[in-house]
Amino acid sequence: MAQEVTDATFEQEVLKHEGVVLVDFWAPWCAPCRRLAPIIDELAETYAGRAKIVKCNVDENPITPGKYGIQGIPTLLLFKDGELLDTMVGAAPKEVLTQKLDSAL
Repeated sequence: MAQEVTDATFEQEVLKHEGVVLVDFWAPWCAPCRRLAPIIDELAETYAGRAKIVKCNVDENPITPGKYGIQGIPTLLLFKDGELLDTMVGAAPKEVLTQKLDSAL
């Protein structure tokens, strides 16, 4: 299951993390976000120990999405060693996410 991050924990959990982190910016009312949620949780299990998969609720945590100019959700940000590598807007298929994670590793 993907870990939740907040405005307060984002820097520590994502930016200061050594390695690959995929962040899913979502909201409970967003239908594409709900469709993507099981894939995100599955990736969290598949990549456990190799990459960190986290979720950030944009309704409860408006500061972080604002910093990254996120206007539509779901938006996925891929970081490596605190550096933004890739941005994906929309519910990307599992194959695409797997490919991006694998190339970042």
